Amino acid sequence: MRLTQWTDYALRVLMYCAASEGRAQPVTITEMAEQHAISRSHLMKIVQALAAQGLLDTTRGRGGGLRLRVPAAEIRLGDVVRLTESDFDMVECFDPAVNRCRLTGHCLLRGVLAQATQSYLAVLDGVTLADLVARPAAAGATSTARRRALAAVPVPGLPVRAPAEAQP
Repeated sequence: MRLTQWTDYALRVLMYCAASEGRAQPVTITEMAEQHAISRSHLMKIVQALAAQGLLDTTRGRGGGLRLRVPAAEIRLGDVVRLTESDFDMVECFDPAVNRCRLTGHCLLRGVLAQATQSYLAVLDGVTLADLVARPAAAGATSTARRRALAAVPVPGLPVRAPAEAQP
């Protein structure tokens, strides 16, 4: 499964706002567009959608910008992905309207892929926006469940470890 660019940018916007909480001036779209080398007009559409979904407060004009409407610790990644992604059908048999597979009814692949999708979303549900922008000093305050969920997410460049239960 691959997230759309829309979801990628939406997560970046939310993370940027979460990392900027507490600063005097709100975050601006222009600032984020420059920092991430993303089209300003594309970010405006994403910000409007996130505001309409109740995740951001926006203020127009001089001194305006955006801030999180909901505390970062209450925004689960799984919820954001569900709001911004429109298609979780990994194969055609997930959608009865377009299914032409001759193996339907005999194939176990659909169930395995559905379970994988649910597991994927369950991991994202265990991680909040605050977890993604946590300062090193605050890392000790992260709950055990969140640390386990984050430990299950591979980080590029770091070796992948087996789960603690599987280690000798």
